Amino acid sequence: MDKYEKVNLRIDEIVAEIQRLGRWSSGSLSPEKLENMGPFGMNTMPLEQWIQFVLVPRVQEIVEKKGEFPQSSISAYAVKYFDGDLDGQRLLQLIVEFDQIVNE
Repeated sequence: MDKYEKVNLRIDEIVAEIQRLGRWSSGSLSPEKLENMGPFGMNTMPLEQWIQFVLVPRVQEIVEKKGEFPQSSISAYAVKYFDGDLDGQRLLQLIVEFDQIVNE
């Protein structure tokens, strides 16, 4: 399995976990939330929305074009974000694994 396949698999698992947790948004994101959103959307949206509306489309584009992945440090923020969220621990683990794959 090449890096693109590994990344795609991990993103699919992240999406499935967000859906399992009931944190997947059924609607679209308002354009205002993309303005001045800060790193990982922290200023305007929950991390799960940033993953859904920013990370997933960007990763899919890179995989489709066989582009180069930028360094990823989502897990550093996710550790703080999911602190005390017992339900989010599996999602946190998947994000850590995503960073490891992207950064290899």
